[in-house]
Amino acid sequence: MRPENQSSGSQFLLLGLPIPPGQQGVFFTLFLGMYLTTVLGNLLIILLIRLDSRLHTPMYFFLSHLAFSDISLSSVTVPKMLMDMQTRQQSISYGGCISQLYFFIHFAGLDNFLLAVMAYDRYVAICHPLYYTTIMREGLCALLVAGSWIVACVHALIHTLLLVRLSFCADNTITHFFCDLAALLKLSCSDTSLNVLVIFTETGIIFFVCFGIILGSYIRIGTIMLRVPSTKKLFKAFSTCGSHLFVVSLYYGTLAGVYFSSSSWDSKDIIASVMYTIVTPMLNPFIYSLRNRDIKQASEMCVNRVKFLKQQSLNPPVAVRSIGR
Repeated sequence: MRPENQSSGSQFLLLGLPIPPGQQGVFFTLFLGMYLTTVLGNLLIILLIRLDSRLHTPMYFFLSHLAFSDISLSSVTVPKMLMDMQTRQQSISYGGCISQLYFFIHFAGLDNFLLAVMAYDRYVAICHPLYYTTIMREGLCALLVAGSWIVACVHALIHTLLLVRLSFCADNTITHFFCDLAALLKLSCSDTSLNVLVIFTETGIIFFVCFGIILGSYIRIGTIMLRVPSTKKLFKAFSTCGSHLFVVSLYYGTLAGVYFSSSSWDSKDIIASVMYTIVTPMLNPFIYSLRNRDIKQASEMCVNRVKFLKQQSLNPPVAVRSIGR
């Protein structure tokens, strides 16, 4: 590789997580278990929503897309990280790096949009219960989800195309466990002022719009609940919004905690990425299953159906033949 620039056919070197060599095996087992839990837990949520007709509602329609987005977000980075920890070959091609960057930005943005859409759904359910089915009709739900996917795609495409136009210096070492946008910008020999400007403006606008929708929805819900103080209504509102509020608090609380407590910018990026790609997607299925009565009932129904089919296979009914005289 020439010191001036590296072509699109070259490779990057991922330093990975700052783990001592003697503890690689322990962390590999830990992250592998967390990744498998993420995939299986979110797949179970999607399967239950598909199988149980009682869960064919806007709230669970959005939840199924959030579960798929969580699986995808983890799958973009974690398998590569686990393979690097096992093989100690931490290189990634230029094309692979750009692809990984695009899909990470896409699914991270999609999570943000879906949380905002789900907050609006909870607002309509609590504040306008009589008009809920009219407002949150099937066409609007499909439009909101399709819009989230499209905007997330455009959002990721903008940052990816702006990065592709840059040239990179001889130092191809990425201080991260995947191709993070901030880490790649540090390696560029080109002027990155436009990239930084777009990150602060476009990403900032998207973040504050989504967070504003979530915050505004829950402020409105809280205002309605305080206006008519009723234990029954408060319990119903909490059971309706509790799981989503918990996930939102985890998502934005992690973001605030990492970026306001860590002293090193590199460690902030790495810790935040581990939380987004591994911890939060793994916890979401547990939050929705443990704090949601409908999911629990669907799980029990699915387990009982499996037990029934197992018994039927072990004890098949005996055919009785009638013998004529």
